[in-house]
Formats: sequence, structure tokens, C-alpha cells
Amino acid sequence: MMSQYKHLLGVIVFGALVGLIPVLTDNGFYLKVLFLIGVNYLAASGLNVLVGYAGQKSLGHAGLFAVGAYTTALLTAKLGWNPWLAFAAAGVMAGVFGVVIALPALRVKGPALAMVTIGFGVVVEKVVSEWQDVFAGQQGIYGVLPLTFNGEMLDARQWVWLVLLLGLATHLMLRSLLRGKFGRAFMAVNTAEVAAESVGVSVYRYKVLAFVISAVTCGFAGALITQQNQYINSDFITFNLSVFFLLIVLFGGRSVYGPLLGAVVLTLLDAFLARWPGVQHFTYGALLLFALYAMPNGLSGALSGIFRRRGAQKAMPERSDLPPMAWAPRDGQPGGQVLLRTQGLYKAYGGVVPTNNLDIEIQTGHVHSLIGPNGAGKTTLLNILSGIVPPSKGSIEFRGTSIVGRPVHQICNMGLGRTFQNLKLFADMSVIDNVKLGLHQHIRAGFWAYLLGLPTAARDEVKATTESLQILQFLGLQAHAQALAGSLPYGVQRRVELARALATRPQLLLLDEPAAGLNPQETAELVDVIRSIRNLGITILLIEHHMDLVMAISDHVIVLDYGEKIAEGLPTAVQSNPRVIAAYLGTDEEEEDLSPPHPAPVRAPLGLGESHV
Repeated sequence: MMSQYKHLLGVIVFGALVGLIPVLTDNGFYLKVLFLIGVNYLAASGLNVLVGYAGQKSLGHAGLFAVGAYTTALLTAKLGWNPWLAFAAAGVMAGVFGVVIALPALRVKGPALAMVTIGFGVVVEKVVSEWQDVFAGQQGIYGVLPLTFNGEMLDARQWVWLVLLLGLATHLMLRSLLRGKFGRAFMAVNTAEVAAESVGVSVYRYKVLAFVISAVTCGFAGALITQQNQYINSDFITFNLSVFFLLIVLFGGRSVYGPLLGAVVLTLLDAFLARWPGVQHFTYGALLLFALYAMPNGLSGALSGIFRRRGAQKAMPERSDLPPMAWAPRDGQPGGQVLLRTQGLYKAYGGVVPTNNLDIEIQTGHVHSLIGPNGAGKTTLLNILSGIVPPSKGSIEFRGTSIVGRPVHQICNMGLGRTFQNLKLFADMSVIDNVKLGLHQHIRAGFWAYLLGLPTAARDEVKATTESLQILQFLGLQAHAQALAGSLPYGVQRRVELARALATRPQLLLLDEPAAGLNPQETAELVDVIRSIRNLGITILLIEHHMDLVMAISDHVIVLDYGEKIAEGLPTAVQSNPRVIAAYLGTDEEEEDLSPPHPAPVRAPLGLGESHV
């Protein structure tokens, strides 16, 4: 809370200092440059949410700039709207077009997404150039009504003050949004989409939201330029403008301060080099290459790295007053009830069948272990159960409801959490933010509460922090709360991923080889952790190759081989099952018939002679 007050004080001081500049000078050129810095910041601040936080590349935002610009031009010059209403309509209309771009564009990724956005920008440029009757092409639309105050048009100083107020408001709102639930979700989408879905984040929804935010701020920027100039034509809408906005974001860096740093540096550079267009474009390219090579996190990242080295990182204080296990499931079913059931579950990849007509039942309050040789289809089954892979046929009922065809995030929100065989942590986020992501759907404050910094959002963040600390304390990770997840030892990262899965408040927890890569001491500790989780009433389905661990904690064991269930039951019964021994050791009855007459060497029972199969 204290840091928020300090930040607000800093914003007020910054705004007062910048606001003094128009008082100290009436130089039209200087005031125009200040105004352009503000406009470019508005356009880049929303684009930073899309590119920097959500990781979606766009080279078509000149088209969204055009939507805002021509909306105000047409509404005021042609229809006589109040200029302030037209300004607001520009943001709304740009947001609508943001959705229009996002819906088809997000079916592709990477370079293909950038090409789709380029296509949108090119289409808009052609429309405003060629549709002369409406947009007037290069001739342009004159008579655009400027914004007014007390019935008078804004002068050069007032335009600077207006864009300053808009910029400060945008900064405060986006900072509030990105420091909470929504910022974590955007970062998760950027880092690992499958992991984001597995903790309840709708990847598609957040990509669309990022596009809309970037479109709205870009639309407002276009409206400001048009209303200040009282004129717009197609020459404003070029591919170079999209590149310039993207360069501001990349050069400034992924931070709420990045777009401001980028806008200041590049707008001043643009003004200085305006008389030499050839040198201007060369400089942009060279600057972009330099930024990507020397400052991959942008100017804000380089500066924050310097300050981080100078100042010691504050550790999260250990909490001994946390109510124990308040985060555990509160509506679990009585032990022994069927929690999940599959019937005839089948999945084929061409001629490969990793899941073949599988019928299983998972009962509440038990630890179920899923074992089998490599390639038996164990991880495929977990991916099907969690929604990552759709089955070719068959049914899955979880808590009495079919989950076949449901999105991954919906299945998670029904109470099914999971970890992954290969770690899928959000490595660039702190440990506690990783855990908070698990609480994503349990944080009730919505978009407007976070955007406007309402008390409900602050209260929910405090609750999320408390609950996350409870989980970290339960797993012995509270000392690492503020550390970057990717900087921790492998065994600790495994436990962080488990903490994140527990934060989803699962009733069924899927663990995919949680002991993989752990040393013997960490494996022994994992046994105690799994027992503690079961004692909380959380049902567990576990894939594991460490047979000592399986035998020590399992209430029920299911054995797969080539996608088929070949045995199930109590650990001791499965351990001595001939089909299980044959699957693991490669022996069968025919081999026994052909065996030499001399006695065969005695093998230890499955799981007792070796700790890892």
C-alpha cells in the first residue's frame, strides 16, 4: 500500500513538472513535440499490453490509428457531432475493430499473426485511399471540429495539458491492471499457453482483450492527431507508422514505463531527423537491431537491471499467523465415491494408439498411481483427462458431468488441476505470482475493478497473496516467495509447480512424474508431501516410474501397456501380477516354455529390487 502512495506521489510530481513546460515557453515547435510524445505514448501504451505482456506481434496498428482518426473526422465534419463525443466514439470504434482483427488473427501464431495484422493495415490504407466518396483519399477531410474548453478551441498549451492528463490516466489504469490478476494472465499467455490454460486462464479471451486494449489507445491517439490538425488524409496511414509504434514498444521494453521511455526517445529522434527521411529510416532500423541485441528487454529493462543491482531485493517476510490450510477444498465428496470415470476412451494418431478403449474409475480420497513401461500412453491419458488432447471417442465424466470437448481452463475450474512431465513454470515471474496464477478464477474482481483500481480489486489481491503464502508455507517454499521461478534449483521448481496446481483448489490432482529429476532425499520428501495433500481430501492420480514411491503411497494402481489397461488393484496385487511383470521385464509364458532346463536366476518382486523402472 505504501508503494502505491509513493508511486501516485511520483506521478503527481512528474505531471506537475511536465505541466510547467507550456507555462515556461510558448515555442510552437516545442509544444508540438510534447504533444506528439503524448500521442505516441498513448498508442504505444496499449500496444505494449499486446506485444510486451501478451506476446502477440502486430504490424497493423496504423489501421487502428486510422479507425480513430476517421471516426472523429466523419462524425464531426460530416455529421456535426460534439467533438468530445466523437473523441469517445473513436476509442469505442477502434475497440470494435480490435475484436474484428483478433478473432481471425488469433487462429495463427508467430510470424503468421504478424502477417495477418499487416494485411489489416494494408486493407485500411487502401480503403481510405481509394474510397474517395467517403474518405476523400489524399485530398483528405477538412473541417474536423477540435476539442473545446468553455466553448473555445484548445490552444497549443491546452493540447499539451490534455494529452498529459490522458497519458497520466492511461498509465495509472494500465499499471493497476497489469500489476494484478490481468497482468499475470497476460504474462502467462506470453510464456506458456498450455500451462496458462491448465491454471484456469482462457488464452483466447486474454489475447482478444489485449488486442482490444491496444486498439482503444491507438484509436484515441488517431483522434487526437485529427482533432488537433482539424484535418486527416490517407498520407497519415502508412506501414511506417505501424513500424514506428512497434519500435517504441520494443525499444522502451516490457514495462509500464517502457512506452514512455520509447516515446520520448523516438519522438525526439523523429523530430531531429525529419528533414532527412532516408537517414530517418536507416536510424530506426539500426536502433531496432541495437535494442534487440544490446537491450533485449528494452531501455526500461536495462535501467531496472541497474537499479536492481544497486538495491537489495526485499524478501517476503515469513508469516506464522496464516490460518492453516484455509485454501484446501471445502466441498469435496466423501471418500470412496467415484470422482472421475472413463468409458471406452480411445485416442489414435494414425496407426499409433496410445489410449485403447480405456475404462477407469478414480475414487475420492485415494492416491491412484498410473504405471507402465515407456510409451504405454500414461501422459496421453492425463492430457486427455485435462482437456489438452481430445479423445477420438469415448466418454469422461468428472463429478458427474461430461468434460469431453470442454476447454482446458473450464476443466481446471471444475476442480481438476495438474502438473507436467516437463516443467511448465512461468520462469520470468516470481514464485508467489506463479501461485497466484493458480488462483486466477477464484479472484472475483473483474476487469473494470482492476482497471480503475477499485477497493474490491485491492482486497482480492490481498486475499490472493495470503492464500498463496499459505500454500507456499504448506510446501516449505515461503523463503522463495519473491524469487524468480526460473532461477531456483530444479527440485524446488518442481515443488513450485505443485504449489501452483494446488492453488487451483483441485478436487482431483493429476501429477505427471513429479519425482522426475529429483535426488533421493527430495523423492523421500515428496512422499510426505503427497500424503499431506491426500490428507487434505484431495484425490490424486499419479504417473511415476519410481516404484518405491508408487508402492509407498498408492491406494490403487492402474497399469497400462500399449494404451490398454492390463491390470489394476492394490499395490501388492499389481506387483505380483504376471502380465505386469511381463510388460516390465519382457517375459511371457512362451519364453518360459523355451527356457533351458537349468534354474533361472531369481528376480526380486516388481518395485522391491529397483527403485526406478
